[in-house]
Amino acid sequence: MKINNSKKTNEVSIVYEDNGSINVNIFNNEILKGIAGSFDNNFRELEKISGSKIYFRGNFISIKGDKAANEKVKDAINYLVDRFKSDKKIDKNDIITSLNNEMNKDTQNESPIHFLDGVIKTPKRSVIPRSKKQKDYVKALKTNQIIMSLGPAGTGKTYLAVAVALTMLLEKKVERIILSRPAVEAGERLGFLPGDMKEKIDPYLRPLYDSLHDLYHYDKIKKKIENGEIEIAPLAFMRGRTLKNSFAILDEAQNATETQIKMFLTRIGENSKLVVNGDPSQIDLPNKNQSGLVRAQNILKDIKEISVINFDHKDVIRHPLVTKIVKAYQKNTNDKS
Repeated sequence: MKINNSKKTNEVSIVYEDNGSINVNIFNNEILKGIAGSFDNNFRELEKISGSKIYFRGNFISIKGDKAANEKVKDAINYLVDRFKSDKKIDKNDIITSLNNEMNKDTQNESPIHFLDGVIKTPKRSVIPRSKKQKDYVKALKTNQIIMSLGPAGTGKTYLAVAVALTMLLEKKVERIILSRPAVEAGERLGFLPGDMKEKIDPYLRPLYDSLHDLYHYDKIKKKIENGEIEIAPLAFMRGRTLKNSFAILDEAQNATETQIKMFLTRIGENSKLVVNGDPSQIDLPNKNQSGLVRAQNILKDIKEISVINFDHKDVIRHPLVTKIVKAYQKNTNDKS
């Protein structure tokens, strides 16, 4: 058998057996308990996704099955160790991420562990980019003035943008966050919806609220909304404004026309960032040709101050079945074109 101390700490050692199985020894009991989860549920989830069997006794984890799958599980455990050390907890998304093919490819000297370099620390949780494109996206959010991201649901476009915006607000790098999206979807118009303006627009903006509440405390969000540090409004409310010292995010931009996207982008003022997110496969406008998202990407792609990130099914960080569904629809679209 061959011993491979793949980590430079004294926390993990790895032993490769002649029969293809891999033994992982984790010396720190707190880390071991954290990555195993209640009733070893995290290991059971790794088994379900990878197809390998995981046997756990004392401080030893034995991985048995297909050689390639075993290697991925070993890499996943390495990732989970670092994830637990960073955030002191593991959730189901971390399990899925740890086995993500794109992250487990140790190409160009970039292993899953290196994604911890892009961690975003918010008051309620640490957010870690879960694919190479997510890491590139976070870097762009921190360094560029205008960022456009296109891709399917579940790739973290909105969540990561809100996380970076929140940290910049709390670090006083900007004075306010503006979260916006088109208020016309699925053929419904605001005038035909019941209630006052807030009641009309809240259902459209709920995903933005959800991201905020996952990262920051409810009472503090409410206070910052009341004092104007966080503003959530329909895209139409952006007209005629100049956004200074702001981090503005336009979500669901596939449902904005070319004129509306141009209007939003030209609101940028001193010390501001603008983010435009959308999924070209989910256009709800009556005439899909009215969507200005892809055209804006093509027009603006050569401007160096504007970063464009294109996500695909490989970047979906949800249940593995979601990735397969997105991939199938992408293939169907490509076959028709």
